[in-house]
Amino acid sequence: MRRALRLPVEALSPYFFEVAMPRGPQALAQQTLNVVPWSQIFGNDRPVEIEVGFGKGLFLMNAGEARPQTNFFGIEIERKYTLLTATRLYRRGIANVKVACCDARWLLTTHVAAGSVSAVHVYFPDPWWKNRHRKRRLFTPEFAAQVERVLEPGGSLHFVSDVEAYFNESVQMLHELPRLAPLPAPSVKVPEHDLDYLTNFERKYRKEGRPIYRGEWRKEL
Repeated sequence: MRRALRLPVEALSPYFFEVAMPRGPQALAQQTLNVVPWSQIFGNDRPVEIEVGFGKGLFLMNAGEARPQTNFFGIEIERKYTLLTATRLYRRGIANVKVACCDARWLLTTHVAAGSVSAVHVYFPDPWWKNRHRKRRLFTPEFAAQVERVLEPGGSLHFVSDVEAYFNESVQMLHELPRLAPLPAPSVKVPEHDLDYLTNFERKYRKEGRPIYRGEWRKEL
């Protein structure tokens, strides 16, 4: 994928959901709910799917382009990737995707209403190998509970990782939630070109022949 030239922030503003996340160690402790309706963010009442940690935005671009009747909301903690993805969305004229730059654990807790999301996508989250960094891991019991909370009945969680131990730990957390029922492992498509992968990480790892672990869960009615 060629590097997209950066555009002025003003040109990219339609793709951003600007949110002021508190700084410091108290940020994730803030539990005050401040929901902004999806209809206000997207200007319509179409179903909403969230991707947590979208990186360079390949999934958001492909899914947004292929499914114009669905709204996609991406959350990424790295500002440079948020700007890069917004630039690519702008250049491809994909209007049904919005992105936010913040910690997804905080945003789900404070800004997303219960039962308001049709799907959550988590692809190749950082495993944070060192013990002192484990607190930064995305998948915790608290995060899993938030996913269960924001999904609508019948909504689904899609989770993919290249780290078997991390995947298994996360699966165990999800099994503790009574309303998330595991589904059969999703099928794997044969890509037709270099942009026809789930994410940039998936393209890299599949070409290297590394094992990839995939799971899907549905919220019970």
